[in-house]
Amino acid sequence: MTHDVGSEFRALHQKGNPFILANAWDIGSAKVLVAMGAEAIATSSAAHAFTLGRPDMGHVSRDEALAHAQDLVTAVNVPVSGDFENGFGEDPDRCAQTVRLAAEVGLAGISIEDTALPAATPYERALAIERIQAAASAARALPKDFVLLARADGVMNGQYDLKEALARIKGYEAVGADALYIPLPGTLEDQERICAATKLPVNALAAGPFTNITRDQFAKAGVARISLGSALARATHRVLHDAAQAMFDEGDFSALGQSISGAKIDAMLG
Repeated sequence: MTHDVGSEFRALHQKGNPFILANAWDIGSAKVLVAMGAEAIATSSAAHAFTLGRPDMGHVSRDEALAHAQDLVTAVNVPVSGDFENGFGEDPDRCAQTVRLAAEVGLAGISIEDTALPAATPYERALAIERIQAAASAARALPKDFVLLARADGVMNGQYDLKEALARIKGYEAVGADALYIPLPGTLEDQERICAATKLPVNALAAGPFTNITRDQFAKAGVARISLGSALARATHRVLHDAAQAMFDEGDFSALGQSISGAKIDAMLG
């Protein structure tokens, strides 16, 4: 894509009118999601790791993530954002370099979290904010628009409470983040509190208990975008698991009769 995908991506972020940021795990899933109506695609660090036969949380290198992201950018005609974990390093300069490399492969933006992967331990708040400041400065120095989303993952990981998460995202906002994200804050009321605490667009995660929340409910809470994380990839693994279990344990192939037709897949892949 040669046009300004960063500007296109930024325009999708509207408080109270969330778009679905569809997390894909390979070229085929990205193309199917766009054919079904996705306005933007994101990578998923966990889902990408699954395709490599690896577990989640810090087991994919930056070079691998960049190459994977570039594959998706080349495959679809919508903006693509990178789920780039902790920026692939603790040092703020490392995060800044990750932003520059992400822009070089054509990404419209990335997310950076505050977790010292592969552990679930969060960085100290001051360091977490410094890392986002460096990444934001790098983003603003790029020749084209680029959307930097800053994450506070400690609530989801059971490492700190919502009060601490709110303090972190306020710090991220102050140093130049473009969007904010506290995954799975607990309740929809907590999600509404997050959205009310900032002028920036907020991402919500449709996973776990939040899969029972509709787009309209997210909208009323003030959410600007809804990502899927690895939930859709895990759903496909559920189908694989259940069908395989029936086949190998009971000789039952009936689950295969519920598959989508090859012709329909071919049409979506273009």
